[in-house]
Order: sequence, then C-alpha cells, then structure tokens
Amino acid sequence: MEKPKTKDRQGIQSIEVGGKLLQALAANGRAMMLRDLAKAAGMPAAKAHRYLVSLIRMGLVEQDQTSGRYDLGSFSLELGLAAMGRLDPVRLATPILEDLCERLGETVALAVWGNHGATVVRLLEAGGPITVALRAGTVLPLASSATGRAFAAFFRSPYLRQLLEVEIKANAEANGTTLAAARREMDGLLSEIRNQGIARASGSYSPGVNQRAKLTRQPGISALNFDHPG
Repeated sequence: MEKPKTKDRQGIQSIEVGGKLLQALAANGRAMMLRDLAKAAGMPAAKAHRYLVSLIRMGLVEQDQTSGRYDLGSFSLELGLAAMGRLDPVRLATPILEDLCERLGETVALAVWGNHGATVVRLLEAGGPITVALRAGTVLPLASSATGRAFAAFFRSPYLRQLLEVEIKANAEANGTTLAAARREMDGLLSEIRNQGIARASGSYSPGVNQRAKLTRQPGISALNFDHPG
C-alpha cells in the first residue's frame, strides 16, 4: 500500500495559523503590537487575537500588561533551548564542560549563536562565594562579555555586526567618547582576540568576575565561557 504524498496529507489548520504568529514573533526579534503581528502573519487582527489567547495559555506567547505588546513566552524559550541542546556540538560539549568545571573549580557555560545573539544553553556552577548572573537562555552582550567578544572576533555575520554597532554606540554615549574612538577601541580589542585565540573580560559584564572564552572548532556554533573571581 502506497503512502500518501506529503502534499495530500491533511493537517490541522488551526495549528498552522498559530505557527504563523510564532514565526512572525521569532522573525521580528522583539515584542510586537497586535496590528503589526497580525499583518506580519498575514491575518486580520481579530483572528490573530483569538489565537494569541490560546498561545498565551500554553506559555508560547506572553503579553506585556503595560504596553500590550506580544512576545514569545517561557514555553517557547524552553522549546528553543531543548532544540539547541539536541545539536551535536552542544551534546558533545556537555562532558567537556563537566570536566572543565571539576578540574578548574570554576563556573563554566556553553553558548551558541542563536536568533538573538550569543545564547547560553548549558551552565555548570562550581559553587563558592561568587555567584554568576547567568542561566540557560541568557543572551550575552557582544561588547562587554568574553563570550560575546569571542563571537564578534571570529564569527562572520551581518546580523552580528548590526548588534555590535548598536552596543558600540551605546557605550560611546555612556562613556562620553566619540563613536569613531569607540569603534577603534573595539577593533583593536577584536584584533587582539584573533591574535591570541581567546577572549577576556574583567568585570565589564559582571562586577568582580573575570571571564575567559574561546570558540570551539566549529566557530559560530558554540563557545566556552569560564568565570572566576577577579
């Protein structure tokens, strides 16, 4: 008996409609108003609202009570992290992380380049007096974290460059320096990282904590981050 062709298989349309809303939120990269989300998903706002009610109940979507904007919910994060955790590089790196944590006696983390930047997918805490403000799902800054700098130095991505430029501008304004000077400083830092093969950050991301990060043999997929007291 022949199996039915894929194009002839019957699906559940309501799930596909809800999926369009999730795809639109994921592609946008930030919370959206109902009208914009509905337009991006190609459906009337009233229809989108009905589906969003159910998606919120499932934890796939959340709505900010102040702004009314919609964004991906906690269950969407869990699904994304679970999918990332099944990537071969992540699976293979887990025993290495465990060994590093035990031998170094330091907190170690594994990050991958996700839709929103350098995203932590594994975290092993060594304990002790120093607590690192990290958890699975944390998106690390490119300019101030060792892991972010490692990606910025070695990973080629137009989106990464856009994110880095935003951070450079913000740092220039915060430090009262010119944008050109901030760019030169970052370019010099990234050049040093490329020469040494390892990225460092001393207290710039987490006060009192020094970080060391190095990309794996598959640049752009994952990076190891070592945190220890400064």
